[in-house]
Parts: sequence; C-alpha cells; structure tokens
Amino acid sequence: MSTKHALTRTLAVTAAAGLVAGIVATTPAAAEAGAPSSAVAIASNDKGSPGQGASVAISSLTAGPQISRSETISRAASWVGIGLNYNWNTTHQGYRTDCSGYVSMAWHLATPGLDTTSFVPSGVASWITKDQLKPGDALLNDAAGASGHVVLFEGWTDSSRTSYSGYEFTSSGVHHRTIPYPYFSGYGTFKPVRNNSIVDDAQPLAGDQPVAGNWDGGGSANVGVFRPSTGEFHLRNDDGSLTKVNWGAYGDLPVSANWDGTGPDNIGVFRPSTGEFHLRYDDGTLTKLYWGANGDLPVAGNWDGGPAANIGVFRPSTGEFHLRNDDGSLTKLYWGQQGDIPVSGNWDGTGPDNIGVFRPSTGEFHLRYDDGSLVKVNWGTNGDLPVSANFDGANGGPAANLGIWRPSTADFHLRMDDGSLIQINWGQPR
Repeated sequence: MSTKHALTRTLAVTAAAGLVAGIVATTPAAAEAGAPSSAVAIASNDKGSPGQGASVAISSLTAGPQISRSETISRAASWVGIGLNYNWNTTHQGYRTDCSGYVSMAWHLATPGLDTTSFVPSGVASWITKDQLKPGDALLNDAAGASGHVVLFEGWTDSSRTSYSGYEFTSSGVHHRTIPYPYFSGYGTFKPVRNNSIVDDAQPLAGDQPVAGNWDGGGSANVGVFRPSTGEFHLRNDDGSLTKVNWGAYGDLPVSANWDGTGPDNIGVFRPSTGEFHLRYDDGTLTKLYWGANGDLPVAGNWDGGPAANIGVFRPSTGEFHLRNDDGSLTKLYWGQQGDIPVSGNWDGTGPDNIGVFRPSTGEFHLRYDDGSLVKVNWGTNGDLPVSANFDGANGGPAANLGIWRPSTADFHLRMDDGSLIQINWGQPR
C-alpha cells in the first residue's frame, strides 16, 4: 500500500454550493435610479449608502427565524453577481434593494427589511464587541438615510484584524470585498452588531478550512487550507513555500488524497448541495463522483488496499461511514456520533487506511484500527478542526499522525509518532 495517504480534513457544515464571490459593476446612473439628487455625491464614491427605503414598522415586527451563520453567508452570496441595481424603491425577493434591505435578506428578516436605524431598537440585533465578531454578524452605522450603512461580516483577512471580508450593497451593486475595519474612512461610525436569531454552525463554514497531504512528493506530508471565499487551496510545501490552486466554490468542503495512485497527493471538494465529489488529478483534470448527500461530511482514504485512494462520507445523524471502494461498492461502518468530525488515516501502519472521529466536546480522537478496536488520543480542544496525515514520514514511520488546526490563531498543532508537538502557522484566523 502507498504510504501517501494524506487524507480528508473536514468541517461539519452544510450550505448552498456554487456561489462564487464577485462584484457587480453598474453605471452610476443605473445605481442612482430612484435616489434623490442629494445622494448622488455619496453614491458616486461607491462606498456607504446612497439612501434607504422605509423600514418595517417596529410595532409589527417579530424577530427573524433562527438562522445559521453559514446560511446567512450563503444568502448574502446569492445576490452577488446577478446584476442588481441599488434602488430603495424596488425589491428583489421581497426585500428592498438597498444596504439595509440586503442585510435584512441575509438575516432572513421580515420583508421588505429594516433600515439602519431599526436593527437594534427593534430587538432584532444587539451590539457586540470587535472580539466577538463571527461570520454573519455585521458592521453597522445606525444613522438614518444616506448617513447610515451596514455591511455583513464574513471573516478577518489576516491575524492583524485590521481588515475583513464583507458583503455590502452600495451604489454600484452588491460587493464581496476586503474592507478596512470597521469601514472606509469618512463614512461615519461603525460598530459590530449581531442578529439575535443567528446560531453557530456545528463548525463554521466561512473562513479557511484545513487540509493535509503530500503536495510536493517529499518524505513527509504537509498542511494547507481551503479558502471558501476565493475557491483557493493554499498548500504549504516542505520548504515553507506556498502553492495556490483554484478548485471548488463557496459551500464546498475540502478533501485530499492520492486519487490517481501516482505522484503527489491531490486535492478535491465535496459539494453537499449535489452530493458530488470534484476530484483534481495530477494533470489538472476533473473527475466527478456522486456519493453521499447534503448533511454528510467527506472523508478519503485507501479503503481496499488498491493503488489509489477512495472517497467516502460520514453521516452524523446515524454515526455511519459510507466508504466507496475501487469497484464502486459500498462499505458501511458505524463509528462516531452526532457532533463528531470524521478523520481517516493508516493509524496502525499496515493494511488499508482506517477511519476515526474527532470529538470536539472532549478534545478526543476516537480511532478505529484494522481489527475494529478503539484507540483514544487526547489532542486539541473544542473549536479545533482535525487533520491527519503522515507528518513525520521522513523519519521512517509508516503510520498516519493526528493534528488540529486552531481557527482563532491559524495554527496547526501536529502530533508526531512519539507524541511530540510541531506547530505551524498557516492560513487566516477566524
């Protein structure tokens, strides 16, 4: 069996797939349709708000339905790139086509949406601190009309937390772009705010997601991240250099393994909305495989001992792994429970690859060996995301190693065969 079994790294989330971030470029004349002349100077700057329509009456408003952070980001992304013009006298999907109507849509509030003066007084949202910001929160200037504006927060662009990736509706359309914290200068005071009905995903989708694999064919496996906002894999080589590969889209979940049985390990994504794996081969070609369903979490490994790695899914609702063999047949294994995150690797260094789960609530890995026995390893804490690969392969160890990626610091904490720690900073913190 090949020792290159750098395997799946997964995140427990579901969201609509195929929403690729972009920028709508419309003419100022079109963007200002319905806007009073006093708003034109502000609108032409392509920042802030050229004005807002009437808010839902607070007296008749009820809080929005419970909504996850991933669904909020997915809803925001659905208005990017479809040619909407800023006009507070019109609606799309029942929501006003202005800045506050757009965020109201992303938060799934009552149509046609609140305005910037109403989010907090209505009880729909509450002020939070910068340190509390998470994907799906917002930066709000709660002044009225063209003096107010609101931007949906997706995530920090780097560890300095001086800029963030955000969604906003301005005079030239719907943007997904990098914004200085809290907002571009000269547009008033912006403060963090949170929808009171938003809930965390089992694992956050927005922001980097960890992967691991032998990208450069060296003796040991390497780390990397998948960046949903750009559809890019940022892979770290043995010498610390970066390789970027565009593959996948917002809502996809990353996987990695040696799909074609030769050369370095390969990347891929699982698209929950369609149940498809999109696997990238050494020559850059695409192979699509249908396996799993929305709600499943992807895994990859050499289940049957053939030359190439296989795909699979973990079904949290039943605690089942559904593994696909080379001939397309299914192997089912019960392992894990709701809330666990799947991992895979050749834990015992012989035979086929094995499955396992990381249990965030306890910081434990529950690994299944070839004989069906359980080995528990404490590594990581709640909020960490698991990775697995042969990180110390250059030392001759045939078995796969465990690791975690810590979103708050963008640090990988990798466990070697002797239990020692190697820490690598890679990716962007959340």
